Amino acid sequence: MKISVNKLVSVDYELFTDGDDGKLELVEKTTDERPLNFIFGAGMMLPKFEQNLMGLQAGDKFEFSLEPEDAYGNYVDEHVVELERSIFENGGKLDETTIFEGNVVRLNDGEGNRFQAAIVKVSPTHVTVDLNHPFAGDALHFKGKIRDVREPSNEELAEFLGGCGGGGGCDGCSGDCSSN
Repeated sequence: MKISVNKLVSVDYELFTDGDDGKLELVEKTTDERPLNFIFGAGMMLPKFEQNLMGLQAGDKFEFSLEPEDAYGNYVDEHVVELERSIFENGGKLDETTIFEGNVVRLNDGEGNRFQAAIVKVSPTHVTVDLNHPFAGDALHFKGKIRDVREPSNEELAEFLGGCGGGGGCDGCSGDCSSN
């Protein structure tokens, strides 16, 4: 079966970025126990990543690169911001097991959206965080193999997409899952 929209795709891959020495640096790799599994076309993956896999089938190998604008964008200096230290305190104390330079934490904005931030600096009054994606500004180089392509089960749709899958994929759901 070839990769197409709404198929469950399982891949093994290695992800490289350009190292400081001009050589590719391995930054991420799947394992036999933990392949990358996703529903193709559901917005779970970078669009250009999916574009490069379209039409492949189990056993096919792939190797391609994505420029920053097709991956996580360019690094934006303005996304490094200083926040009041009190935001990170609980009862007037900073949790130093979580808030320390180099750690990545989950933050919520005023609208409840969750995102990751890297702690850059902790001072007596502020915490400086980098809101850029860790791979912002990097070209991404993928090398791998398609492990499996198949129709997802209703349970897998619910697991990957939340609720009923949002597209009428299970138990007669029309996309409005509030009635199920």
